[in-house]
Amino acid sequence: MRDITMRALNAAQLRGASYADVRLVRQETQSIVVKNGHIEAVSQNESAGLGVRVIVEGAWGFASSSKVSAPEAARLAGKAVEIARASGLVRSKKVSLGPAVVNVATYRTPIEIDPFTVPLEAKIALLLAADEAMRRIAGIAVAEGSMEFARESKLFASSEGSYVEQELVESGAGIEVTALGDGELQTRSYPNSFGRQQEKGGYECVLRQNLTENGERIAHETLALLGAPQCPSVRTTLILDSSQLALQVHESCGHPVELDRVLGDEASFAGTSFLTLDKLGSYRYGSPQVTIVADATVPGGLGTFGFDDEGVIAQRSTIIQNGILSGYLMSRETASQLGLPSNGAMRADGWNRIPIIRMTNINLSPGEWHFDDLISDTDDGIYMAVNKSWSIDDRRLNFQFGTQLAYEIKNGKLGRLLKNANYSGITPEFWGSCDAVCGPDDWRMWGLPNCGKGQPGQVAHVGHGAAPARFRNVQVGIH
Repeated sequence: MRDITMRALNAAQLRGASYADVRLVRQETQSIVVKNGHIEAVSQNESAGLGVRVIVEGAWGFASSSKVSAPEAARLAGKAVEIARASGLVRSKKVSLGPAVVNVATYRTPIEIDPFTVPLEAKIALLLAADEAMRRIAGIAVAEGSMEFARESKLFASSEGSYVEQELVESGAGIEVTALGDGELQTRSYPNSFGRQQEKGGYECVLRQNLTENGERIAHETLALLGAPQCPSVRTTLILDSSQLALQVHESCGHPVELDRVLGDEASFAGTSFLTLDKLGSYRYGSPQVTIVADATVPGGLGTFGFDDEGVIAQRSTIIQNGILSGYLMSRETASQLGLPSNGAMRADGWNRIPIIRMTNINLSPGEWHFDDLISDTDDGIYMAVNKSWSIDDRRLNFQFGTQLAYEIKNGKLGRLLKNANYSGITPEFWGSCDAVCGPDDWRMWGLPNCGKGQPGQVAHVGHGAAPARFRNVQVGIH
């Protein structure tokens, strides 16, 4: 492997590159789906290749191939240089990466049980047992369960002297129930919505979810939703569970602090951001109870790694400090425009994609409340849990979210179950209305394995830690 990387770096520099890096990546995935007592799908995929990125006369070039060899690495370096020279004809400014980054290290995701050594039969048996538990309840139309596992082995080397080897492992699973009645459909999922809860870790992550033990519960909740009253349209106090709050953080904070969006580099595809450079250090994004950090070091987070795809070490940086915008997610290039070092947010979803700014684990820091105390301190309001739908504009200002579950809060107690709940708001007003966040006992890391961005499109796996929180005077329901 070292010979391959050296051939690429040497070839790039001999052809005039002022900087070059090479990534060798091998990815392995396995997914399993069962539905209504039957195996719906089983897939196993592998992919391997290398990508070479160069800077020539202040412009980027990139080339990739699925053929991993020293001669191919040299050929790619030459092709990347040609592309950089062509790109330089239309560049508006020269690329600057700031001070050199040199890291020589290895990193591996800590795991207890390698998911790829667990027999396929055992995984299917677990999903079928959960499926049976859901279908045990009369009235269920569809029961579904899934698992997904991923291993990414990658090597990064640069002309500055970095040489980093990493092995990242993910495991995830989830179940979902659908019920029909009186012309409507209701769905409940566990532990998270949209397929599964994914984590960095081994098969122990799946076992901790206790899928079978929760199958009957969510089936009963789905049927109860069919007969529940509609969520009212009202301005009221809103308490969100940690999983819904994780998606709220993703959409209304994680994306707008990506510095490429702020600078306009993603405008044509993913949109821009309302958190512009003039706001850094002074703009009130939320209340003093709101502190949000980007932390690529949290155990179990999908955005956890040892080094990003520019060889920058994983780190923790504050994005919102007590409600004030205090930082961005940055690459070396964008950080240098602010006179700052990168905070390690560059990742590619494979060997044939160039790294772009992606979220790591964007976390709402825990407060001091206990959940039961937060409910008892709320005279009147609504508690919402588990995402069902979302919509947000391309500047990340105006949003609407729907949840699978909602409960009235009356006189400090959870009351009636409500269906078809949703809420809407404007990002800084919403976060400004936060007056309480639960503490470490209620804080949980959630995985979001389907974040799309870039042209051509890339899918990133990101994490969000959160605890339940309370928001005042929020519009709930249609208005």
